[in-house]
Amino acid sequence: MRTLPQPGVQSKIFKDASKLSFDFVPEKLVHRERQLEKLWMLFRPLLDSGTSQTAFLIGSVGTGKTALSKRFCLDLVQAAQERKRAVDFIVVNCRQRNTETSVLLRLVSHFDEGYPDRGFSSAEMLSSLRKHLDKRRLHMVIVLDEADVLLKKGAGDLIYHLSRFDEEKVGGRASVSLILVSQKNVLDMLDPASLSTFRRANAITFDKYTTEELKDIIDSRIQLAFFSNVVRGDAVDLMADISSDWGDARFAIELLEKSGMLAEEEGIDAISPEHVRAAKALTYSVVTESRIESLDVQRRLVLLAITRSLKDQAYVTTGEVERSYAVTAEEYGQRARGHTQFWAYMQDISNEGLIDTKVSSDVAGGRTTYISLPDIPTKVLRQKLEEMLKSSQAI
Repeated sequence: MRTLPQPGVQSKIFKDASKLSFDFVPEKLVHRERQLEKLWMLFRPLLDSGTSQTAFLIGSVGTGKTALSKRFCLDLVQAAQERKRAVDFIVVNCRQRNTETSVLLRLVSHFDEGYPDRGFSSAEMLSSLRKHLDKRRLHMVIVLDEADVLLKKGAGDLIYHLSRFDEEKVGGRASVSLILVSQKNVLDMLDPASLSTFRRANAITFDKYTTEELKDIIDSRIQLAFFSNVVRGDAVDLMADISSDWGDARFAIELLEKSGMLAEEEGIDAISPEHVRAAKALTYSVVTESRIESLDVQRRLVLLAITRSLKDQAYVTTGEVERSYAVTAEEYGQRARGHTQFWAYMQDISNEGLIDTKVSSDVAGGRTTYISLPDIPTKVLRQKLEEMLKSSQAI
């Protein structure tokens, strides 16, 4: 049961937890400057002459596509106001609204909240949208997030109609621009008629974040959401390493939030690697009872040595673990195996997904292997292994 601060009680951890929400849009998007610059370049004609534009934002989950589209639109509206141009935007989540009718209803109800949710055809809703835009002399940027879901449902006609919204106007003011956000290349999913309205050069790709980039993203959210000196540096390193398996900033931010909640729950005013491990176990754990039970005694001893060496640290060297393994084996009446066999055990445990390893070079040109336990608190795993080893002794 959580013991988070009651209303009116000041948190010792969170300065502003809302800055960790997926809906929060930072003023600056770390490591997405290049993509934002290209989007501005594509939409410059809209500000200069009111010309409609299109763009595709393509990348896997958690690579900043949705956040960047929102940040861009907010800034675009501001820039348009400074130029006395009426520009607005709307973001439609096509996973939630995955039919042509539901998307159009969202667009029309942006202007008319009482618009009936049934009884009108797509053509009638498009006509209604056009009347609202003409009445307000407004240019609307429509962001279709997860557009690939919509296209799978056969809504290519809607993309066609929105991209050619002003085609029948002669010398009139353009009303609609379109941004498609997708995990997949939607250009390959459009029919020839729809594809003819887009330019392949307008695709903007979002690569997965690297470990260092994720570290910068986490640091930026820490400054916004937490009090000073609350999050330990080695905890940040561990969050970035865990998230780098997917290159997913959303996952990194979720780990950060849950780590803070766990520290708050314990009444501790600092977030350690142990909180990160516990947060990982809550969000996406690969450690299962059966994986640990499948290990023989020697491999369990090595894993126990890792937990004892780590304690609340983020990383430990293999040298420290090997020394701890020798002591641990003796404690349980076992003979510690030699260095080569120890390394084989380490590799087996890593292959099971129970630990992560990384190699780092030092100034002298040597190489050191560091071990982390990303998926479960060391205390929890240590207790479970000790119980298993004691049980095996009793047999």
